[in-house]
Amino acid sequence: MNHLTERPSPLISDHDLAAHGMPRDPVAHTHEELAALVSLLLEQRKPRIEAVSVGHSRDAASRAAAAAFATVWTACGGTVLTTVDWPEKAASWLRPATRLASGPPDAWVMAAALPGFAQLARRLRRSTDWDPARTYAFASLQDSRLPAFAGPDTVHGMRGATADGGTWDIRGRWLAACPPGQVPS
Repeated sequence: MNHLTERPSPLISDHDLAAHGMPRDPVAHTHEELAALVSLLLEQRKPRIEAVSVGHSRDAASRAAAAAFATVWTACGGTVLTTVDWPEKAASWLRPATRLASGPPDAWVMAAALPGFAQLARRLRRSTDWDPARTYAFASLQDSRLPAFAGPDTVHGMRGATADGGTWDIRGRWLAACPPGQVPS
């Protein structure tokens, strides 16, 4: 546990959600997206990523994306340490956060709806050794509102794949995307 364990992790209010607009529900992942996500993890050389923890919302698209990733990752020789799901609304995010951070994994992979993940990320950051810079996600979290909902320091360094096989990453308050075949600057 880190030094932030005792700090509360406030829930995102309905007012804040309304102020930023309700995010769309996750949609089915694409083959290009899955390939780009796996490539992001395989390209990481130092330290090499082998063991991951997978997290997902309970909606059908997120479940399917997490299962597809786990299948491909293990076929590539990787290990899935744990798979953790969470409801979109919860009184406390501590249990799924603690389960995701146990291990510890080399990286985390997320397939989720934005509001639930933003609240989980707050708890992960405040109560565990979770590192957003070692977190990779599907396109469902490629949303410029993620830093606003979770807090810019909460998700700084997180990255993922776009539906068309490109990539995205979060730098402070900004989410930057690169088309397929381009390297982020």
